[in-house]
Amino acid sequence: MGTVWTEEMLDSNAGPVPVRIYRGCALAKAPPLVLHLHGGAFLGGSLETGQQVATLLAEAGAVVVAADYTHAAGQPFPAALQFSFGLLGCLCKGRARLADKKSPLYVAGEEAGGNLAAGLALKARDLHMGGLQGQILLSPMLDPCMATGSFRKADMPVTNCRWVDGWNRYLGFASKACHPYAAPSYCMRLAGVAPALVVSAEDDPMRDESVNYARRLREADVVVHEHILAGQTGWPAAYSNYTGTQPEWGETVRGFFTEFFQETGTPSPLNQIV
Repeated sequence: MGTVWTEEMLDSNAGPVPVRIYRGCALAKAPPLVLHLHGGAFLGGSLETGQQVATLLAEAGAVVVAADYTHAAGQPFPAALQFSFGLLGCLCKGRARLADKKSPLYVAGEEAGGNLAAGLALKARDLHMGGLQGQILLSPMLDPCMATGSFRKADMPVTNCRWVDGWNRYLGFASKACHPYAAPSYCMRLAGVAPALVVSAEDDPMRDESVNYARRLREADVVVHEHILAGQTGWPAAYSNYTGTQPEWGETVRGFFTEFFQETGTPSPLNQIV
């Protein structure tokens, strides 16, 4: 679909940060501006492994700023969240240069990146960050207990499980597991967060925590678009398998993105961090 990306540097509170910026061949006058955070279970991942989802977001009409937070993820919470929030602030203030001054702002992520995206939406609400129009969560890591039916069905190993190891690295200490920004599934106050697109799949180990979080958001009167893909998708590992050829589920997920942008894209007049 003619999506291209360039490498640039963003000036954040942490100093210059390398990012990839994806743009499709046909952008609206004020296209959605998306901060995208790749997966990797807080153990790895890169801009390359995030290319699949970033490309689909761009094909759906967005300008996508993809950031590599892995150096911050090597430290316990809240390092990666603080790093990502600084980048979100850069996009909020610099949207005119990156896209258009009226572009609606979104945060998106898959797996560990989905955890950060959900945490950023909560923090943006609490710190009165204006202009966040939506959060896009694909197979988000939300519950460190990993005791849901979908995890049991996936038959995850007791030892050498990447998500167990990733949660242990990210949380650092057990007391942090209760912090709502670290484990959004434990957040007791969800009202007022940005509208959410939550996507998972029947064979996704994170399916049940995705469904539960979507339900709780709706109960808090948050606008939620929820989709569960049928069949064998290989999620979340399949997100990182970018080959230049669209996966079977690619067109469907791109459609979810397009619909979400269309229905939530009226920008807020508040475009600054207060």
